[in-house]
Amino acid sequence: MKKISQRALDIEMSGIRKFFQAAKPDSINMTLGQPDFDTPEHVKNAAIQAIHEGKTGYTFNAGLPELREAISEKFERENSLNYNPDQIIVTAGAGEALFIAMQSLVDSGDRVLLTNPGFVSYEACIRLAEGKPDYIPLTNDLHINQEILQEKISGARLLILNSPNNPTGAVESPENIRAIVETAMDAGVTVLSDEVYEHIIYDAVHKSAGTYGDDIITVNAASKTYAMTGWRLGYLAGPDEYMEQCLKVHQYCQTCATSISQYAGLAAYTGDQSCVKTMQDEYKARRDILVSGLKEMGVKFPVPEGAFYVFAPLGKEITSKIMDAGVIIVPGDAFGDAGAEYARFSYATSRQNIYAAIERMKPVFGED
Repeated sequence: MKKISQRALDIEMSGIRKFFQAAKPDSINMTLGQPDFDTPEHVKNAAIQAIHEGKTGYTFNAGLPELREAISEKFERENSLNYNPDQIIVTAGAGEALFIAMQSLVDSGDRVLLTNPGFVSYEACIRLAEGKPDYIPLTNDLHINQEILQEKISGARLLILNSPNNPTGAVESPENIRAIVETAMDAGVTVLSDEVYEHIIYDAVHKSAGTYGDDIITVNAASKTYAMTGWRLGYLAGPDEYMEQCLKVHQYCQTCATSISQYAGLAAYTGDQSCVKTMQDEYKARRDILVSGLKEMGVKFPVPEGAFYVFAPLGKEITSKIMDAGVIIVPGDAFGDAGAEYARFSYATSRQNIYAAIERMKPVFGED
């Protein structure tokens, strides 16, 4: 028998990907958090120009200086955060940013706090760093339970904060973000703030965790904001001491983000931003269609304030029947055992698909 490392054996394949890949061709696939919009034309054109100009070699490990300058300006303009370019590392998506942060900050046995349910990558990244996941439950309205956070915060190494949230669509209010960060800072716990859905927001206000504390690592990406999932372009920013170590890990696992994607990202962050608002408005319209359809069938759940997911307490039997009807969703236990009675619908798909999914689900709930 071939010997496998225990760290690899300790993680599972993503439940999201499992259901996405198992979908039949005639299914309505509402699994992936992938925008169905095309990447904006000015972004694609910048990549094409970079290819024609031969900008296809390695970049600095941390990323193109002009892209890091643009991200620094974006942080100041949109988030009131003062990260200089040397405190920013451009990565192969937010996934790599999360991975190198864990590898750089977490030692064997360190406790890392995360919500249950929560995004699937967090626990895997913690375990690959040989850390110990420690779970914070959510309230009934799918927000962080701050009382339990206060009980668990002492002695933890890291707290992962994700707002707007995947899988729930919840957005923590500025007051909640402040309270969470202050709890962590008082306990000497670093906050890793995953803000990839910051611009996909409807009935709430996004506030960056770094506004309220210094011991913060901010992770973000072009993937959701600019419909650039396949370009694999993300970044992280934080205190100098952390970024120095993260850069070493990044250097050996990735060298640098793809040069062409970086030039595309430069156009995204410095160019016309109307595409962001256009996509946000469309996601809101899609959310309202799905929310209305589910509520008419008697499903009760908190209306998502951001991201592009509905997280609804359907129960395993109903979830299974919905998928048998040809609407492929992600069972909530893919995001942690506390989500076992839930399911996640991604509405990053067309209005036509959402309307069709509602029609297919009606018989499941006893409607014609």
